[in-house]
Amino acid sequence: MTRPSRILILGAAGRDFHNFNQVYRDDPGVEVVAFTATQIPGISGRRYPPELAGPRYPQGIPIEDEARLEALCRERGVDRVVFAYSDVTHAHVMHCASRALASGCDVSLLGPAATMLASSRPVIAISAVRTGCGKSQIARWLSAWLRERGWRVAVLRHPMPYGDLVAARAQRFATMADLDAAGCTAEEREEYEPHLAAGNLVFAGVDYAEVLRRAEAEADLIVWDGGNNDFPFVRPGLHLVLADALRPDQVDTHHPGETVARMADVLVVNKVDAAAAPAVEALEQRLRAVNAHAPIVRAASPVRLDDPQAVAGRRVLVVEDGPTITHGGMATGAGHTAALAAGAATIIDPRPFADGSLAAAYAAFPHIGPVLPAMGYGAQQRAELARCIAASGAEVVVAGTPIDLVSMLGLSVPVVRARYRFEQHGGARLDGIVEAWLSASASRSR
Repeated sequence: MTRPSRILILGAAGRDFHNFNQVYRDDPGVEVVAFTATQIPGISGRRYPPELAGPRYPQGIPIEDEARLEALCRERGVDRVVFAYSDVTHAHVMHCASRALASGCDVSLLGPAATMLASSRPVIAISAVRTGCGKSQIARWLSAWLRERGWRVAVLRHPMPYGDLVAARAQRFATMADLDAAGCTAEEREEYEPHLAAGNLVFAGVDYAEVLRRAEAEADLIVWDGGNNDFPFVRPGLHLVLADALRPDQVDTHHPGETVARMADVLVVNKVDAAAAPAVEALEQRLRAVNAHAPIVRAASPVRLDDPQAVAGRRVLVVEDGPTITHGGMATGAGHTAALAAGAATIIDPRPFADGSLAAAYAAFPHIGPVLPAMGYGAQQRAELARCIAASGAEVVVAGTPIDLVSMLGLSVPVVRARYRFEQHGGARLDGIVEAWLSASASRSR
């Protein structure tokens, strides 16, 4: 008998686990010897637990630092390295591949056909070419639009399993108390809190076959609210893909953002209210070069402050959505834009007051401007955020992150939230497209 092929999966606690569950967990012809981790602090050094890994892995599977890629290939006798995370440049993917190839390993990527789950419910998926394009406000708008028409909607979020993986196997969130009970991180709260406030039922976790089964039991229709620029874990009947008019040159530069742009049934050019007209036109031309058939919807993402007068003339510290500002590549975000528009006297640069992992994040992502990314992956990082804000001497905090910072950090300084929503702004009509798709789906099912 030949020995099983030995596989190393490069990941970031999300796509990697899903690919394992769907493709490798029950395959006797392969042995996954390790995962690697990057992007997310505190993931490496743990194990993918046996309760999730299955009977073929009674000790679970180690999660190692990606920096040890070459050493792991040698030590574990790896035959194949599988790349399985998102929102990285094409060059980054090939640098990882080159390291693996130089170690004597084959390299592969798993695609939609191998990894997408089939649902018994209609599925609308929302993806993007980069992090921070505005997927979640479209998901909230779409969910509300569907509920108004009598649909029971379940929102499935891309995984963010940074805590107890067994406890997070399949999660259901209906109230803010559910988030507290699950010990959700800041990044999870950024995504879940606005959905719950809008009345949406949210499902997420580690084992998406189980996540999907639970969602299907309570919904007539699934909305996949994707993370980063990944393609969906569930096969969509209608696939909406966003691009950012403030980053018109990033349609085909990142993995797997170019993939989803080419896959899209509908392309949404977002933030046309904030971008110059030539940038909007340039973005549409780049989208047309990779997908000539999908209709293009133009969308605005207007930002408003809950209390602009509280910001005018004040020393303001801006807290932005974490992933958008870090590996999403944006120097600033909606909070910074709103604070300037409201007439803030000073935007305080938080970098001199950052310590620990926050200081490390600024060093790792030197493109970040004078804003504070909401990186609350655990109690230590939340404490670092609170210390940085307190030390800054800010009179007001503007929160461009959807998190309730006062509740999460116990801040004494006033917090004014910046909120943004989806508005159709020309081109094809998204509501008309969804309406036509629902009608066609109903006709096919008769």
